[in-house]
Amino acid sequence: MLKDPILHPRFTYGDYRQWMGDERWELIDGEAYLMSPAPKRRHQRASMGLSAQIANALEGGSCQVYAAPFDVRLPDGDEADDDVATVVQPDVVVICDPAKLDDAGCRGAPDWVVEILSPSTTARDRIDKRDLYQRHGVDEYWVLDPETAELTAFGRSPGSATFDRIRSGPAREVRGPELLPDLTLDWDRILEV
Repeated sequence: MLKDPILHPRFTYGDYRQWMGDERWELIDGEAYLMSPAPKRRHQRASMGLSAQIANALEGGSCQVYAAPFDVRLPDGDEADDDVATVVQPDVVVICDPAKLDDAGCRGAPDWVVEILSPSTTARDRIDKRDLYQRHGVDEYWVLDPETAELTAFGRSPGSATFDRIRSGPAREVRGPELLPDLTLDWDRILEV
């Protein structure tokens, strides 16, 4: 969904909030990426199905699920919101710390992030965003390919600075995240064509 970066010295969340129009953007380390138009139907089906099942599993607990468009600001430290240089809109996020939530979205690392691949985002989601989420402390990062039904799940052990657990294969064979170990996803409904 992301196109090539727009060249500029360095954008921040303060700049991002001033942009008008119907276009959707992400900022990664100060570089602005224009997100492509509406994703394909399978992408949206996977996003909606996954979000709904996760929401049902989280009912009554402290964790909350959100689906794009939902701004996740990833500060490098304690800088003011307007100075944050990374703002992404993951397809699905789970946040368990209510202190990270505000009217603008989430400030800080979500507990679980899912990116659903589109042809134009594959490299960025598999490599750049994996590194980004790892660096900012996301506990679990999933990359789902709705066309092939393949899933790669990156996780970190408690206290680990890196994703040190990697599970990959058909989505139907990958169990739920460490955050929700008893979660059983109905992949036939999520990946319904």
